[in-house]
Amino acid sequence: MATLKENYWKYSLIILIVFIGIILFNQFRPFFTGLLGAFTMYVLLRKQMFFLVEKKRINQTGAALLVISEVILCILIPTFLVIWMLLGKIKHVNLDIAPLIAFVQQFITLVQEKTGYDLLSVGNLGTITSYATRGIQVLIGQVSNIVVNSVVLIFFLYFMLISGRKLESYVYALLPFNDKNKSHVMDEIKRLVLSNAIGIPLLAIIQGVFAFIGYLIFGVPSALLFSVITCFATIIPLLGTGIVWVPLCVYFALTSNWVSAIGLLIYALVILTNIDNVIRFILQKRLADTHPLITVFGVIMGLSLFGFWGVIFGPLLLSLFFLLINIFKTEYIDK
Repeated sequence: MATLKENYWKYSLIILIVFIGIILFNQFRPFFTGLLGAFTMYVLLRKQMFFLVEKKRINQTGAALLVISEVILCILIPTFLVIWMLLGKIKHVNLDIAPLIAFVQQFITLVQEKTGYDLLSVGNLGTITSYATRGIQVLIGQVSNIVVNSVVLIFFLYFMLISGRKLESYVYALLPFNDKNKSHVMDEIKRLVLSNAIGIPLLAIIQGVFAFIGYLIFGVPSALLFSVITCFATIIPLLGTGIVWVPLCVYFALTSNWVSAIGLLIYALVILTNIDNVIRFILQKRLADTHPLITVFGVIMGLSLFGFWGVIFGPLLLSLFFLLINIFKTEYIDK
């Protein structure tokens, strides 16, 4: 039985750990995205690292540098090129929006005639300007944030790869479960990370290819730009690619291009929407048997908590929550 002094030591140590942990977490929060990215890359590439070190007898430093070079060449550089292309395209997009401006002006006039409310009042213009400025600042901040967190990702990934087996054993020993449940939790984490890290980019690429075909058929200006935006839109829950093709259909309708408007609408509803639904659930079923509601609400929650990496860690967090409830039920309530 623990003495009073031993209890004092134990609980004082717990309080110190929690207190210092909170301080460190608050200071480290800006780099949290890079840490999540490093963890994702580690789960994807750990077996390759072990193969290079244990089978090919390459020293740990050399093997880690090879794996990191693969991440830089196959993931980080293509990502930066896509972002660079988007920023370059946006600056040079030249659409004929005169009919759209005329439509908006007619709408504003109609609202003012019917309600007496002036949408273009000084107050409203100030609000619009404020939101636009804030949006531009957020966009610039996100671009710089991606660069910083990419450096953090490489840094953490290197040390994760170097420590590999020791790190996994240390984390495994800290888990507050018996060996059976520890194995279950670790397998669930690996399965869900692999599922989302492979399935989501694959789905985005497939959606982007089919969207590009449709945009070319119906004469969407800057079809490549909008197809890339469609790729990124696939990660947005519920709305998905609709946030791209719906405005395009409206644009064609406002410019009286009814053939393209109706054609693109039918193409999107019949092909893009069904591809999104079918492939998303097939990939989830093949890679991880995750309930669709966990995927949808996990992504919604994850994007607000973790940013881009929330598409992976949101569903993971929600799945682990229910897994822990099930472990508690099995180990304590049922017994």
